[in-house]
Formats: sequence, C-alpha cells, structure tokens
Amino acid sequence: MTINEIAKLAGVSPSTVSKIMNNKDSSISTETREHVLRIAKEYHYKPYASVITSSTSKSLCIGVIFRNASEASSSVEGILSAARAEGYSVLFYESNLSAEQELKNVSAMLDLNIDGIIFEPVSSDFKSAEEQIKRAGIPYILVNSNTKESFQIDFEQLGYQATQALIDAKHTDIACLFHSCDRSIKFLRGYRQCLFDNGIPFNDDLIFNENEELPIKKISSHAFTGIIVSHYTLAIRLFKDITALHYSIPYDLSMITLKDGYSSYENGLPISTFTIPHMQFSQYITKTLLQIVEKKADNSAFNFTAELDNSLSIDIPYHLRLKRIISLGSINIDNYMNFKELPHTGKTVTTSTSVIHPGGKCINEAIGAARLGHTVAAIGRVGDDADADLLYEFIQNYQIETSCIRRSKNCRTGQAYIFVQEDGNSMISILSGANNIVTAEDIVASKHIFSSASYCMIQTEVPMDAVLKAAELAKEYHVTTVLKPSACSYLPDELYSHIDLLVPNLDELNEICPGSQSMEEKADILLTKGIKTVIVTLGADGCYIRNADTACYLPAIDVVSTDSSGAGDAFICTLVSYLLYDYDLISASKIASYAAGLSTTRQGTTTALVDKYTLESYIRRSEPDLLK
Repeated sequence: MTINEIAKLAGVSPSTVSKIMNNKDSSISTETREHVLRIAKEYHYKPYASVITSSTSKSLCIGVIFRNASEASSSVEGILSAARAEGYSVLFYESNLSAEQELKNVSAMLDLNIDGIIFEPVSSDFKSAEEQIKRAGIPYILVNSNTKESFQIDFEQLGYQATQALIDAKHTDIACLFHSCDRSIKFLRGYRQCLFDNGIPFNDDLIFNENEELPIKKISSHAFTGIIVSHYTLAIRLFKDITALHYSIPYDLSMITLKDGYSSYENGLPISTFTIPHMQFSQYITKTLLQIVEKKADNSAFNFTAELDNSLSIDIPYHLRLKRIISLGSINIDNYMNFKELPHTGKTVTTSTSVIHPGGKCINEAIGAARLGHTVAAIGRVGDDADADLLYEFIQNYQIETSCIRRSKNCRTGQAYIFVQEDGNSMISILSGANNIVTAEDIVASKHIFSSASYCMIQTEVPMDAVLKAAELAKEYHVTTVLKPSACSYLPDELYSHIDLLVPNLDELNEICPGSQSMEEKADILLTKGIKTVIVTLGADGCYIRNADTACYLPAIDVVSTDSSGAGDAFICTLVSYLLYDYDLISASKIASYAAGLSTTRQGTTTALVDKYTLESYIRRSEPDLLK
C-alpha cells in the first residue's frame, strides 16, 4: 500500500496524506485527518502506527482495572482479542480487592495518556476513583458493579436457564446452593422466577448457603431431586461429599452448576455446567468502549444464550425412573402407652406416658418405602373426623399418593392401641373403624395405579374381598405381590397363587397354617399351595427364607430394643425397596433385617422407620460389602 493509494481511497491529494502522516496537518480539518487515518489503519499502511502513537489525539491503548485478575483469565483473553482486532494495545492493572490500590491504579493509568478505561470497582464505594477518570476526560465503562450504568453478565438469566434445564428433565423439587456474593443474588432471583413461570411453588427450605452444612441429609430423604449451584468449586465439594457417602449423581440427585472456565479447575468430574460467557462479554465491553473512544454510535446490547456443555449429571427424578409401590391395608391412629409390664387377665396396670401417631400397616409401610426413596400410592379408608385430617397432614410430607385413600361418612378412623413394656415387647389391640369398609370396588376404582407399579404390599387388616381383588389386579398388571397376613386366621385358597412373597411372623404362620408341623414344614406347605417365596420373621432370632431355590436362616442385628411394634412393617417395606433397587432376595432380606432391628431402638412405628441415609450409613459400618 502506497501513499498515492491511500490518497485515492480517501479522496484527497497525496500531499494531504503526507502532511497527516508527518504531523504537519494543522491546516487540515479534524474530520479529514481522522478519515485518512481510519483508511490507513484499515489497509495496514506502515507509517500509520508511528503517526498515531506520536499524535496527541490517540495512544491506541486502553487500560483495564480488575479487582481480582486471578478470576478473570477468560475476560483477559476476550479483551485482548477484541482490542487487537481494532489495532489497540491493553494495559492491565489489578486492585487485589483493595480500594487503596484501586486509586493508585487509576492514577498510574491516567499518567499514560490512554484512550479509554474498563473499570471493575472493588466495592460500591468507588466514587473517588471514578471522579479522577471523569476529570481527565477519558472515556470509561464500569463493569460488574451495582450501578445502573454498569455492564454485567446477566446471572439472573443463567440462574433461570439452569433451573429450566432441570425442569425440562421433569424435576419439580429443585434446590439452590450458592456462594454469598452479588452475582449469586441475581442467580437466586433467576431460580425463583423460573419456578414461578413454571407454576412450581418456591420453598425456602431448599435454599442453601455455602457457609451452612451441605444438604446431605435432605438429599438422603429426597427432599429434592435436583440442585443448581452458583459456583463450580461449590459443586465439586458437594459432588465429592455425596459420592463419598455412596450416593450417585445423577441417580440420586441431578446437578447443574455455573463454570467460569478457569484452567485451575479440577478436570474429569462428570458435572453438567453452563459456562459463564466471560470471553464473549469481555469482547462486547471492549468493542463498546472503543466505539465510545472513536465516537461511533452503537447501542447494541449484550445478548447471549448459554449452552449446557453436557448432561452427565442430569437425569429424570428417581421416582419417575422407578415404578411406584402400592400399599393396601389398615390406616390408623396409633395410641401408645408405656408400662413396666403388660396387662393380662386379673392384672390392672397404669401408665403416665401416652402418645399418638399416624399409623396402621398401610401407612407404616408406605412411609417406610417413601423414606427409602420410592414413590408410593396408598389404598385404604379413613373416617370423616379430625383423626383423618391429622393423617392427611402427616402423609403430605412424603412421596405418597393419597388419591386412593377415601373418606367414609359417619365412620371413625381406625385406632390401634399399642401397649409397650420396658423391655420393648408389645401387644396391640385394633379398633378397625373405616378399615372394615374397604371394598373390592375401592380396589377396582384404584385400578389405574397398578399399571405403573412394580410391587404391591398388602396387609390383611382390611376385608378379604379387597385383599383378593388387589392380588388379582396385581397379577393382571404383572405387579409383584407381597402379603402380610396380620389379624388373619386363614387365607382363601384362590389367593395363594396370586402371592409372590408371603411375610408372616411365627404366630401369623401358625394361624394361617395350623397343625403340629415345624415352621420349615409349614413353609413348604405354603409353597405347594402356589406361594413363590415365604419369609418368616422371628424377631430377635432373625428370619427364615424359603422358596424353590433357597432354605436359610438370617440372623437379626444385635441392638437394645425399646419398642418392637412396627418392626415387621419396617422389614417388609425395606425388603420391597431394595428388591426394587435390584438387590437379590438374600441381600435385600439382610438389609431389611437391619432396618427392622434399628426400628426397635426407637419408640413408635412411623417415627421409628429409618431413612436411606441412616440405614446405609449403619450398614457401611457393620457390613459394607452388603451394599452396591
């Protein structure tokens, strides 16, 4: 490119170009001068650099003041690329989060006659530094401050997108873990807005600050199925803590976090991220500043759409992957009374201690399975009374579908009177109430839930025609039937072939199979009638398992029992839960024995049921190889 070619392109004489290039252009208008320099720059005319650097008009250099440069590697790269594309160099300064250093940086930069400044203030109190820049008349832009004029990445949008990604994966119980800073406030705002837009109620209990204990216990109780995290370092910490406890991401919990893209981050962790567009943003603010410096009008906003880099830590919620469990049986209010010794004929005893809890085998086993990570549908009846209101209020805290629990007018909710001796032994008396009017028609009306179920837990504290109909429907829909023959003196012959697992205690076994035969012989008799597997629970002596392939005893765990009521329910719901988790029969039965034993160390039935985290933590200390 020659001076004549520059002159031709600019529409001026070669002498005019020469004067401009040699700084002898006092008689030439500013407009013409800048027009010629712009063309010289565009066509890389060699004398251009020396001209503009010696000019008092422009230095072709911009300054950048970061509050913390170690967190701005992507931004540095973006600023440099955008500035170089326009022929500008860049000077970087770091304030190290110090307001004093910030003032020194501004003063040093103003002494260098730079053309413009990108200024990231240390704090909200940056007026002194800003006034210095204004007095110097140098164009500047603010970034990442809480002022109306400041340019900043839309973290509200990122919070919204992260939340929406989990909602798109069918999550509705979504938590938020954040680091306390300005960007996290915006991130949280986007999270809340996304929930609102999708009709999902906001739950303050699902908001966690990094300074609090990480929400491991709430993960174990399935209080939420997905979590968004504001900072990648927090996500790494949570990921490691979860996996150290043998929970799986995304099986037990889906996770999405924001990632800055720093090279120092630990690589190789399967965490889904939205990469914060620092480079694109820094390119945008640099171009914006240069537009101001060169007096070019451009009011375009920074628009971006963050892309999810992978789906390694995202899955649909656990309860949508696993088919539900059905629980049919009695629904009661449990009335507990504690005695030094149990009452008996001719013996009156007194107590000063009594409590009430929602219970009944249907509810006990349903809550037990829910606490172990499953979605459960309950079938039964309650009265039209205050006790029913208490039951509904209690159940709503769990993953239990209650649409098939029906209210009965002019009928009392079932009552269980549980007498507990000091050594943990107990006796139970039942006032059936509404449980007595559960009908086969009730089961037929609940037919729709069988199509999406894997197991049906049936207890015989409701009329036998309802039990039989439930077993028939289970077989029709290929649902595995588990029967607890409680408060039952017989089983109809047509029921046997529908039962996959029969789980009586020794007294119940003797009721439904009377005679002088041994326990082992009675189990064999039941197999000949069509039952596939019999598990006899033996309290402190463990359990006996019998099917076509197996005949074995499993010991109970050694614990100090305070209340044995509900141990059978704990065994059954845990057995079913871990069979559904794809454990074999023996392993699932061993885990169920742990759950039953632990339940006896606590007072009550529903209150004694262990959650997945507590149960597996105990097993890992005692028999770690038992768990997958």
